[in-house]
Formats: sequence, C-alpha cells, structure tokens
Amino acid sequence: MALTDKRCVPCEIGADPLSPELIEDYLTDLSDGWQVIEGKKLQKSYRFKDFQTALDFVVQVGALAEAEGHHPDIRLAWGRVVLELMTHKIKGLHDNDFILAAKIDQIRD
Repeated sequence: MALTDKRCVPCEIGADPLSPELIEDYLTDLSDGWQVIEGKKLQKSYRFKDFQTALDFVVQVGALAEAEGHHPDIRLAWGRVVLELMTHKIKGLHDNDFILAAKIDQIRD
C-alpha cells in the first residue's frame, strides 16, 4: 500500500523509532529533497515565487496536518518554507512522518 493511501495513527509512548534501514526504504517513496537530519527528523525546503504563494502552501499543509492529526514544524520566510517532521513522543521517526511527507508531496508536486 502506498504511503499516500495510509492514515496517520496515534503513536504510543514507548514505541520504537523506525530503524535506519526502514527510514532509507521509506525515503525512496518520497519526492526528491527530503533529508533525514540526525536520524531523527525529516526535513524539506521549498522555494516559491513570493510570500503569498509560500503562505498558501503553509495553509494547505496545515489543513492536511489537522486532518491527519500529525503536525510538522514549519518555518515560513519570503519565498521559502522549511518543513520538519518528527514524532516527539518517541524522539524519532515513525510511519506517520513518512505518511504525512508523502501527502505533502502531493500538494506541491
């Protein structure tokens, strides 16, 4: 099943973060530009023609995050958005991070 066909589910405290091997496997399902930071976060930078277009993208990501119940850290600047995904309960990456990243890819790509 594709990541975009899955739904984010609440992560249990004490659940194990994804293994490095599974992280690498999931990365191949995402569009270019996603990076794993310190083995704990997914990060991607986006460029836009102006502030309003970047803001519109952030609003779309916010609506998606609310629908999925999983929320990225978002940095917004003129013509630029940086997203970071991490499951704070486990201080690492979980399936939900990759599910949301794949769905964000659908908004932008």
